[in-house]
Amino acid sequence: MKSLFAEIDSLIATEIYGRVAAVQGLLVEIAGPIHEMSVGSRLLIDSGEDNPKVPAEVVGFRDNHALCMPFSGLEGVRMGCKAVISARDSVVHPENGWLGRVVNAMGEPIDGKGDLPRGEVPRKLRSAPPPASERARVGPAIDLGVRALNTFVTCCEGQRMGIFAGSGVGKSVLMSMLARNTDCDVSVIGLIGERGREVQEFIEDDLGEEGLARSVVVVATSDESVLMRRQAAYLTMTVAEHFRDDGQNVLCMMDSITRFAMAQREIGLSIGEPPTSKGYTPTVFTELPRLLERAGPGRVGDGAITGLFTVLVEGDNHNEPVADAVRGILDGHVVMERSIAERGRYPAINVLKSVSRTMPRCVPEAELPVLRKAKQLLSTYTDMEELIRLGAYRRGSDPVVDEAIERFEPMESFLNQGKGEATSLQEGYSQLANLLEMTPR
Repeated sequence: MKSLFAEIDSLIATEIYGRVAAVQGLLVEIAGPIHEMSVGSRLLIDSGEDNPKVPAEVVGFRDNHALCMPFSGLEGVRMGCKAVISARDSVVHPENGWLGRVVNAMGEPIDGKGDLPRGEVPRKLRSAPPPASERARVGPAIDLGVRALNTFVTCCEGQRMGIFAGSGVGKSVLMSMLARNTDCDVSVIGLIGERGREVQEFIEDDLGEEGLARSVVVVATSDESVLMRRQAAYLTMTVAEHFRDDGQNVLCMMDSITRFAMAQREIGLSIGEPPTSKGYTPTVFTELPRLLERAGPGRVGDGAITGLFTVLVEGDNHNEPVADAVRGILDGHVVMERSIAERGRYPAINVLKSVSRTMPRCVPEAELPVLRKAKQLLSTYTDMEELIRLGAYRRGSDPVVDEAIERFEPMESFLNQGKGEATSLQEGYSQLANLLEMTPR
């Protein structure tokens, strides 16, 4: 009954519509009763009897016209086409029966398994996070199943981390390992702007039946409209919030947040926003924190959303605008480097440049000396690497450097992990202590 009442409240009593006044690129200008429209309102543009209606969203206003962008192509749309207001807010009705399903950015099934069950409570796609004063603190350490992350970049339940890497360095493979191995109740995975051919590979090969059974996958491929790509990110977070408010610990992964930013940039430029650094518009840097802040712990007594967001750094420049903005919002970052991938070590994580801001509070005190020693040896080897490779360092000159050289290969083997492997938190600490011939106190 709750669902029915909510549906009745959302209905528009009379048909209110405008007319297409102009089309420029993907921007459609609607003339008519714009006082009945607001940013985010949904319209259906009637493009003729032989063409399906084109769903669109209001993204701004100019010169007494509503500015809209379509969710699909504009074939058949012409001057004077009728544009009917279909909804004032963008809402979805997620439900626990969505587990094991693959949906598009509109919340429609695309896996051929039939209709999705409809939840009782409608959820706005652009909801606000819980107030800061009411949010719980992050929980205990979460087991991600990846040795390099568990030991050197330990995460907590409810933490938000970014995975920063250039193209082809292994972000998607690392994400598949995390989806399959992380100790959580539910995974919600957003594939934003993904290559179409990789979607089935990810679902069947990387996630597998067992992983999919506890997951909801939201897909918007690179050939879909910018609104679909942006909305896929909002839907991913909205579904994760549904499970969090149900008291479950949720792993929310998004690949990639950069494509969300690119979609928002395209929308902003289309409606006339001034470009700033690298062409990104001001709303990009407004929308990023609004989206990312929704992840994290819920209110006391609710579950938590542990967020892992991949960031595609253009030209391997880790200081480009989106990477800089995201790094400042999240609770830590994992840096993947091409030079590490080129020498055959996967996942190609640079543990010295990766940081978890919650790590000091969740690592057992007994393990800290082992981690400090390991980082010291890796740092020493990195500093002396050129001299060692050139043969300019003479063994015996410095005992710390000698030990770093001796331990380097075993450390590389420890950090290297196959896609099908999984190592628990405690196993990772024990293996590292044995490698360094140290006993945790």
